Amino acid sequence: MNTAQAWLSALAVGLVFMAGLLAGTEAALARVSRVTVEEIVRDGRRGAGRLAEVVADPARYVNMVLLLRIACELVATVIVADLCISWLDETWRAYVTAAAIMIVISYVVVGVAPRTLGIQHADRIALAGAAVIHPVTRVFGPLPRLLIALGNALTPGKGFREGPFASEAELRDLVDLAEQRSLIEPVEREMIHSVFELGDTLVREVMVPRTDIVFVERGKTLRQAMSLALRSGFSRIPVVGENEDDVVGIAYLKDVVRRSQEHREGESVETVDSVMRPATYVPDSKPIDELLREMQARRTHLAVVIDEYGGTAGLVTIEDILEEIVGEITDEYDRETPPVTWLPDGAARVTARLPVEDLAELFDVEVDVEEVETVGGLLAHALGRVPIEGSTAEIGSGGGDPVLSLKAEAVEGRRNRVGTVLVRRLGATAADAPDTEGSGQAR
Repeated sequence: MNTAQAWLSALAVGLVFMAGLLAGTEAALARVSRVTVEEIVRDGRRGAGRLAEVVADPARYVNMVLLLRIACELVATVIVADLCISWLDETWRAYVTAAAIMIVISYVVVGVAPRTLGIQHADRIALAGAAVIHPVTRVFGPLPRLLIALGNALTPGKGFREGPFASEAELRDLVDLAEQRSLIEPVEREMIHSVFELGDTLVREVMVPRTDIVFVERGKTLRQAMSLALRSGFSRIPVVGENEDDVVGIAYLKDVVRRSQEHREGESVETVDSVMRPATYVPDSKPIDELLREMQARRTHLAVVIDEYGGTAGLVTIEDILEEIVGEITDEYDRETPPVTWLPDGAARVTARLPVEDLAELFDVEVDVEEVETVGGLLAHALGRVPIEGSTAEIGSGGGDPVLSLKAEAVEGRRNRVGTVLVRRLGATAADAPDTEGSGQAR
């Protein structure tokens, strides 16, 4: 080995060492929290100011770290390949040896060891790394951003303005790793993932559809509005004018009750539009994380969702958004009921989610309705409106005379949807009830 080769070997070792330090710095910057940085600044530790600037604009500095690390590894690989060619001649053995050496060194010295240290001693390594990367970033200026712009221009689709290196996927992986190591519970991991997905979820995906909304006409009296609210179980009901696309306000049950108590003589005369509140309208394409912030700022609990044609698409509440994070919200009135329960008088109590095909098979009839799939939808189709407790309709078999009577029973869930439907064959008696061997349960 001559002097030149010795210097090249020393340079390759130095570049690999530098790449390892940069890898450790990258891991430390991803691990250190803003709270830790604030504590370091309050303690007055050396370099705390530079670290605070780096954490305040992480994409700029992390991209610079990545650029320098890649440059060090590639230059070291070229040097090692040149040395192997000099020692082994320009044969396949030289290339294989150079590749094997750099793969092992890069994996151990750059990939594993420094990243482990960066995670274990995030604050100290982040401080040391910030002292180097902060001035280097100032020297190189906009070079990383220019390279990111070039990469985005060559990449199909929309790129990332700050680069893809500090991605949401990495944060998700950290959450999964924390759950695997029992640092957080599985439920907490699911909630964190749900928070990430809020920005990608649109209002139309969580809203209560128009077909499930209970409306009240603006000309209805306070007594009628109170009766509708008590029967449906909703404390906030949209008020419509000419049709369901003309939502003019929101009637709150407490406002109706207060007005009725203050002016009892006007309970059957005064209309609901005298106590309704202004409605909030949002497009169905709005991300729900933005809507949640707006509803918190405006102190609004409910918003009317408008489609691209200006019509009423649905309704969304804060609970609908929270359910995307914490899951279905139920209360003490919710009970799990069997799909079908036969009653002594020959009627059957079925869940509103029971498929129409199962209902037809249950009573040996033909239900010729293609627009709906569930018993609850069948009842709503027959009524022509959203069913509430006590709603009754009759359906025919194959387009003939009515053969089944459907009656909405108790509502369930936070949205007060019909939970069970009482189905009775018209003209049936208790003797027509199927034998359930005293269990009351469908076979």
